[in-house]
Amino acid sequence: MRWRRAAPIRALRPFAALAFALSLAFFPGGPARAGDLTIGMTQFPSTLHPLIDSMLAKTYVNSMVRRPFTAYDQEWKLICMLCTELPSLENGLAVLETTADGKNGIAVTYKIQPKATWGDGTPVTSADVMFAWEVGRHPLSGVSNLELYKRIIAIDVLDDKTVTLHTDKVTFEYAAINDFLLLPAHIERPIFEADPASYRSRTAFDSDPTNPGLAFGPYRVSEVESGARIVLVRNETWWGQKPAFDKITVRVIENTAALEANLLSGALDMITGELGLTLDQALAFEKRNGARFDVMYKPGLTYEHLDLNLDNPILADKRVRKALVHALDRDSISERLFEGRQPVAHGSVSALDWVHDPEIPKYPYDPARAKALLDEAGWSDLKDGVRHNAAGERLMIELMTTAGNRSRELVEQVLQSQWKQVGIDVRIRNEPARVFFGETVSKRKFTGAAMFAWLSAPENVPRTTLHSESIPSEDNAWGGQNYTGYNNAEMDALLEIIETELDRPKRKALWSRLQRIYVEDLPAIPLYWRAAAFILPKWLSGVRPTGHQDPTTLWVEEWTDSR
Repeated sequence: MRWRRAAPIRALRPFAALAFALSLAFFPGGPARAGDLTIGMTQFPSTLHPLIDSMLAKTYVNSMVRRPFTAYDQEWKLICMLCTELPSLENGLAVLETTADGKNGIAVTYKIQPKATWGDGTPVTSADVMFAWEVGRHPLSGVSNLELYKRIIAIDVLDDKTVTLHTDKVTFEYAAINDFLLLPAHIERPIFEADPASYRSRTAFDSDPTNPGLAFGPYRVSEVESGARIVLVRNETWWGQKPAFDKITVRVIENTAALEANLLSGALDMITGELGLTLDQALAFEKRNGARFDVMYKPGLTYEHLDLNLDNPILADKRVRKALVHALDRDSISERLFEGRQPVAHGSVSALDWVHDPEIPKYPYDPARAKALLDEAGWSDLKDGVRHNAAGERLMIELMTTAGNRSRELVEQVLQSQWKQVGIDVRIRNEPARVFFGETVSKRKFTGAAMFAWLSAPENVPRTTLHSESIPSEDNAWGGQNYTGYNNAEMDALLEIIETELDRPKRKALWSRLQRIYVEDLPAIPLYWRAAAFILPKWLSGVRPTGHQDPTTLWVEEWTDSR
């Protein structure tokens, strides 16, 4: 299962009054019309294609216009959404088998919802499953989770609504195909077959996003204003519960001061927790406006961290990476910026996840130890407060995140200051979110550290972020999410073994070993675990945060309007 990048949040600092005035000028307020819902969030999707680019902004919107086969619910249980029944060894829909090359495999059978239909009236069928598999496993398609589609070695079409997927390994989550997302073969196949290498830039999801045939959820896209808003209307072919709202408008306001101003003026009805205000901003907002709005806080599996480019000779030295962590007072960051509600991350597995190992080694704030490690690594010559090596090279690291993100910019400044205390020259260079995620991170163009968050599912095996086969490159069309370039043979083996270990106690021991390797190697610097803040109008109910990567919009048809 892939991880999704949780978006950063923009905020304007000295110009809040101007932001307020401009926001009202562009998005006039007034009472919202019953039957409509306007949602504010901070990032516009780089694409609406389900398989390309792993962005939470895209997932948030797409979850209203389509559904995955399987998903994790609010209780972190696996459920069917597009399928009618979860396969299991007990019900006979999952059958162990041996592959042609002697591997232990499994065949899992899914039946598509009988009434599932694309918005243009074309039934959702096994042909769409076959086409999605073809695109997903093509080496030039550039999908985010290439490994998932390659793992499926064959698909049997039993009828128009039933398929059996044959995989070359038996994993503990064999029934979970959350990331196997369907594509409308009747629309996309001609585009893909014309040129697979350029498919990602020609897909109808971006060139013709309002085509009803791209949707089979409770809503379909009716209007897209790039960078500003996406308008959704009810999908007449939706098979499930009728949603309460005739129209949902998702407005993108990257500046959180303007985002808050639009909410208070009535131009927005709500701010989503997945991509809204940071925790510190939400806490302040609730103190001022708690009588007008409901504010819900949901701790979860959002891992704030710094990806390090391990191809950089400076960062390739493990001693330098350890020094970077020892030089940071992460407890102070959590307390002073987030009132202690976002706990320090000591590794990549949350304490909320049952596989978390609380005994993993930790890196306390220890500037003396950081200095000693940098001396050992050869950065011992101090000139004008900055360390140099024997060749006279400066110990300089570039730090990046998305431009204008107030919370992260504050964290950046703290990191820069604390690293400066041990002789590290940190240069901050931020970019707009679409550039940062769409180009710089995805294509490993950052030279030093990239600050963002991963949002995962429960017990998510981090294969796409840590396995050496998931390092994006031009050769694999920038597929995969191992942006650090991390390569460790034991980690690769563990990722393979954990997936296939069905015994929970044995799997827990393997998870402990994985976490210990992670904190020893430090391909990324753990910062803290984020909590999401949902700001909702009093008349809206049914919004139930999950705390993991599946957003609230997967259950948008359950939202109700009491106006």
